[in-house]
Amino acid sequence: MPRVSVIIPTYNRASTLPRAIDSALEQTIDDLEVVVVDDGSTDETESVLAAYEDSRVRPVIHATNQGANVARNTGIEHARGEHVAFLDSDDEWHPEKLERQLAILADRSDDWVGAYCDSAFDLSGTSGTLRTAAASVLARGDEEPTREGGEELVGEILADNVQPGAGSTLLVRTSVARDAGGFDETLDRFQDPEFCLRVLEHGKLAYVDRPLVRREETGHPPAGVIRNASEQYLSAYADEVERFEAAGYEIRSTHELILAKRYLAEGRLLRGAWHLRRAAATPRHVPGLCWAAATGVRRRPTPIVATILLAGLVATVGQRTLQCRAVGTDGS
Repeated sequence: MPRVSVIIPTYNRASTLPRAIDSALEQTIDDLEVVVVDDGSTDETESVLAAYEDSRVRPVIHATNQGANVARNTGIEHARGEHVAFLDSDDEWHPEKLERQLAILADRSDDWVGAYCDSAFDLSGTSGTLRTAAASVLARGDEEPTREGGEELVGEILADNVQPGAGSTLLVRTSVARDAGGFDETLDRFQDPEFCLRVLEHGKLAYVDRPLVRREETGHPPAGVIRNASEQYLSAYADEVERFEAAGYEIRSTHELILAKRYLAEGRLLRGAWHLRRAAATPRHVPGLCWAAATGVRRRPTPIVATILLAGLVATVGQRTLQCRAVGTDGS
């Protein structure tokens, strides 16, 4: 039995798939298999897989495209390893990724069923560097979230403060992945955190404080799809949302922020501004919001509306910042 089954779902990514597979095969642990689920690709994916002579690479083929969630679940079904680790076909791992995750679990009790790590986006070019630097500086004043554990992680995940299930960061015991029911095949978004919430019903997740995954900034589904998935996701965890919001977690307003950014990026600026008014925005979100608004303006040039929108954005974030400082001043 392999120690780890790496599950790579892929669809028409023949250009990036070799990089993902190679990063799995180049791990510092050898006891693994790479289950590549070709979800009905129509490009050169078949030829890419045929070129691998390494017996650790196990292709599984879907005759038709069924979606990433179904492909991941197919991978879980075919996994022979003690653990499963998920890797998107346009991402890549640091060579020590799996070794570090297994090492942190080796020092814990059986209650700890999985581990996740940090990831870093490949934001190339001057604009990407500036966005990363600005967000890093503005984030320094944010309160550090709880990053590992059991029940205490639920609120952090719902509020999107931590992302333990981003497609390429999570390693979890295979039996737990199966007992949790795999990924929700009805969700078009938020399937990763939703899966992690069900994993937490079976045990705790550890955290490796290293960016061991390099991720590509890929496309997003339409804002309307994200809105529907958000409503479905939060509705399924309505009791938990109420409980953790009562404890001070920004959950619904965080999802409003996600929607605001997507509507802004699509050029639907007024709709984005409407969601932004209800959002949990802090100074560290300013670069991303401005970038989304600028993207939207380029798609649908409306200078006057854009000016009003950006002024409202600055006012909203500034107001929240002043409120946070006031709370800190009176010692509460």
